[in-house]
Amino acid sequence: MTGKSKRRMIGRHIMADPAICHGQPTFAGTRILVADVLEQVSSGLAWESITLEWRGQVSREAIAEAVRLASQAFLDHSGQYAATEYVLEPLRS
Repeated sequence: MTGKSKRRMIGRHIMADPAICHGQPTFAGTRILVADVLEQVSSGLAWESITLEWRGQVSREAIAEAVRLASQAFLDHSGQYAATEYVLEPLRS
């Protein structure tokens, strides 16, 4: 192994390249971080608005892929997370 990481296509629209944004996932052909777009989605911004804000460089299909991959990653790794401040306690009568 050479120690050099290579560019990885994570999906049709998403890639990670160590030479771009320190290897964080971006939309292919851009320096737009997937995490930034997912943050916009989570804040309730309409996908059309997100596409406009990024001047058409992030399509609806690319946003959908990011949401699908994030959902799958959450399902695959949810056992690693515990928010103790949100633990439910039984109701007292």
